[in-house]
Amino acid sequence: MISLALAGKALWAFLVVGWYLLRRPFDRRARRSRLTVDRRPGADTLRMAISLTGLGIIPGIYLVTGFPRFASYPGHPMLLALGIIVGIIALVLFRLTHKALGKMWSVSLQLKQDHKLITTGIYKHVRHPMYTAFWCLAIAQALLLPNYIAGFAGIVGFGYLFFSRVGPEETMMSEAFAEEYDVYRASTWRVLPYIY
Repeated sequence: MISLALAGKALWAFLVVGWYLLRRPFDRRARRSRLTVDRRPGADTLRMAISLTGLGIIPGIYLVTGFPRFASYPGHPMLLALGIIVGIIALVLFRLTHKALGKMWSVSLQLKQDHKLITTGIYKHVRHPMYTAFWCLAIAQALLLPNYIAGFAGIVGFGYLFFSRVGPEETMMSEAFAEEYDVYRASTWRVLPYIY
């Protein structure tokens, strides 16, 4: 019989592969687009590196080696089930956000030539559903990996990126779209409807 820890590791790996497969075609297309604003160099590169460490490197090391073993705890079926549910929500949100953004999607604080403000689809009520998806991914990681460090590293890593980036991103959008963005911002939630 497969152990709960091994099942959690396998499900986390499936989640990461699913995320990569959803994002890859958009990433390839985005690299060919001409940029009018690129704020990735510097602070945003550091933010992304910290997020990647928490959402990929630390749990990846745990997946392959079991390190750090001292921080492991017994898996629980309820945590595994919740992790599956939250992971599915993350993948669905990733798909919906990428589909809605299309050519406007970017991995960083960038605006494309002839960039349009997307306010339809999943963006109708939430300004940053991609961040919602990443929060779900980080929570799923904490639920699936029974290790206090590897499991919670995603919440810490992505949390740093989110709280240090969302303000500058909204400023960039306000500068680019002026009143159109201000009206949109006033009528939407940041990441979670009716809460934040």
